Amino acid sequence: ILIENILKIKGIYKHFKNNYYILEDVAENSETGENYAVYRQLYGDNKLYIRPLDMFLSKVDREKYPNVKQEYRFEYMSIPKKNELQ
Repeated sequence: ILIENILKIKGIYKHFKNNYYILEDVAENSETGENYAVYRQLYGDNKLYIRPLDMFLSKVDREKYPNVKQEYRFEYMSIPKKNELQ
C-alpha cells in the first residue's frame, strides 16, 4: 500500500462524529505486518490512539449511522495556511 498517496501524515482529519484528529504516522505491527494509523485527538487531553489502517480508511456504516453526512470514518480537512487566508 502506498501510504503517501492515500494519507497525509501530520494532516488534520475529521471523524464522522465531528471531532478532529491529527494523523501522527502509520506504524507496522512487527509480528503481523498489519498497518495502523497513529493519531492524536485535538481536544481534551490530546490522547494518542492507534487503529487498524483499513478501519481508519473505511466508509461510515450507513446501517448503524444513516444520518451521517460524511462518507468515510475519517476525512482529511484541507486547512489553508495563514498567509493563504488573505
